Amino acid sequence: MGIEAKDFSLDLDLLAYSGIVFSPEQRAALQTSLVILKEQYKFKTIHLWGKILGITEDYYIIQGNLFCSDCINWNMLTPASDEAKELSPQCQGRFTGDPSHDFDVTKYTVSNEDTEEENVEEYKSQLREEERLAATLWKIEQDAIIIPRGSYVLQPNGNVERNRTFEGLTIIESGKLSNYFHFREPISLQQKSLIHRATLDKSLHFLDTIDEDVPKGWSVQYERGSGLVQIRSLKWPGMAFFHIPETNRYGSLYCGIGEENKDLPFML
Repeated sequence: MGIEAKDFSLDLDLLAYSGIVFSPEQRAALQTSLVILKEQYKFKTIHLWGKILGITEDYYIIQGNLFCSDCINWNMLTPASDEAKELSPQCQGRFTGDPSHDFDVTKYTVSNEDTEEENVEEYKSQLREEERLAATLWKIEQDAIIIPRGSYVLQPNGNVERNRTFEGLTIIESGKLSNYFHFREPISLQQKSLIHRATLDKSLHFLDTIDEDVPKGWSVQYERGSGLVQIRSLKWPGMAFFHIPETNRYGSLYCGIGEENKDLPFML
């Protein structure tokens, strides 16, 4: 998810209400890159995912698998390995801006848990910044990429496709978190009773709603009267989503340091 190339300038203007702003040079370079990369990789659609702020350089992300620091020279980003997903939350310090930088990571494991004497073993490891970047993108997508209810449908063959008849949420509906879904494999939905799931429209309610997140981690705000809805993630500061009620216009973008707000449970 992100913002599409065809609506790039308009969507960036809407995201400015959340404090996400790009310079004219960055906007021009990114818009040109989106067009070129779409043709080069034969994508049907292409999205600007966001930006990870580094100490010396920033990472611009397209479609979750292309990254660069200058908005022009793009590199493929290898999907995160299971080890990188495990080690990434334990990395100390911000992204440096150098993909080859190594982070020292200390991993602890507990053995003999069933006995009175537990042994804590310490392992030293290293994680390259490029691998940490991929793991961070994966985690943000799991926690903070959302879509409006009805924008995607589950087909009888099991495929999830964009709903071409989606006309947007009403003004009242757009202010309720229960009308937005996590755009990932459902987790909490599978834990609900069969009786509850039988009452749902399987073609529309096949994902987890964000109002059931624990802890609660979203803020909703109307802009331009009620002509624009902004939803921000409190768990991942920098993730912003927008929707224009009663239209099919929506999108999201991340612009932050790539660190989870671990103090969220104590802030509510």
